[in-house]
Amino acid sequence: MLRVLLAGGGTAGHINPALAIASIIKDHYPDAEFLFAGTPTGMESRLIPKAGYDFAPIKVSGFQRKLTPKNIVRNVKTVAYLTTAGHRAKQIIDGFKPDLVIGTGGYVSGPIVLKASQMGIKTAIHEQNAFPGMTTKILAKHVDTIMLTVEEAAEYLEKDIKYTVTGLPVRKGFSSMTREEARLALNIPEGNMCILSTGGSLGAGRINETVAELMEWEVKNSVPVTHIHSYGRMGKDTFLPDLAARGVDYENDPKIQAKEYIDNMSVCMAAADLVISRSGANALSELEATGRASILIPSPNVAGNHQYHNAMVLGKAGAAVVIEEKNLTGQVLIDNVNDLCRDKERLDRFAQRAASLYVPDTPDRVYKALEELINKQ
Repeated sequence: MLRVLLAGGGTAGHINPALAIASIIKDHYPDAEFLFAGTPTGMESRLIPKAGYDFAPIKVSGFQRKLTPKNIVRNVKTVAYLTTAGHRAKQIIDGFKPDLVIGTGGYVSGPIVLKASQMGIKTAIHEQNAFPGMTTKILAKHVDTIMLTVEEAAEYLEKDIKYTVTGLPVRKGFSSMTREEARLALNIPEGNMCILSTGGSLGAGRINETVAELMEWEVKNSVPVTHIHSYGRMGKDTFLPDLAARGVDYENDPKIQAKEYIDNMSVCMAAADLVISRSGANALSELEATGRASILIPSPNVAGNHQYHNAMVLGKAGAAVVIEEKNLTGQVLIDNVNDLCRDKERLDRFAQRAASLYVPDTPDRVYKALEELINKQ
């Protein structure tokens, strides 16, 4: 029986690809057993068990470059975790006895994949972003297989490292529902445009602020739109009070739907005419799989400014408007939304070009890359 250990976490951008890869393997090995390793306080500790998989916690965190008093304390904890991470990784591996170990990014994948490689177990990593993270750059020298979402990522790896471009596997459900079916499921009135906005799984303060202004504009101008927004953990205490202060009756107006986390993202994406989003690799692959127009606002607070690199793949293809956060205001967002809502041909063109970037055989490519390792067991 095939046993697979997956490690990745911190954000949904690392967790969802791991879940998708597990599904791909399960399609070929229905009896395979899976274990996911992640941090005990990260999103993975909630999302992985919810998806029906066993979860093994390991304490790992990254160093904070900006040395504030709070971050100095966090860095001390990071050093402490580093002294125990190798031992805990071996403990997890010895207990599960995997045939294959796969890392999908985030600090947690480092000690797990590295220890497995040292123990002679077949290993693979998947890099979601156009600009690889530090964990990927370190592990690339030790693993058996490197999978990249886009060819551009190879430019930032050492020249002699072999890789395969697979695209990014998306969760099941994306691209399987029509816009009409999704609108019906969400009770969106006929004639209403649907806007979906999100700052990512953790939320984004600047996006929350400007989306609140956008929603106020939509309500005051009776714009025929149903707007679904995920404000994330970051906006838990601020977003809804901000809407209320702006006179938006989010509790009784069905055209305004605001929630901390969207559990049915595939349905909401299918229903959307326009998506306002960060540009994490996972979100972009879902936009491509669904074929949706977007306004992308890259996070400036990520390693190597990788979200900007991601966004420009769609921006250069004429599939999205890219607005850097330093240039983002409520009025800028309103103007761009208004322009796109009034120009359906442009909106449709964006959607078509997004769909043209999707790699439809990603599951086959991922399985082919892993099959060689599985057969060597």
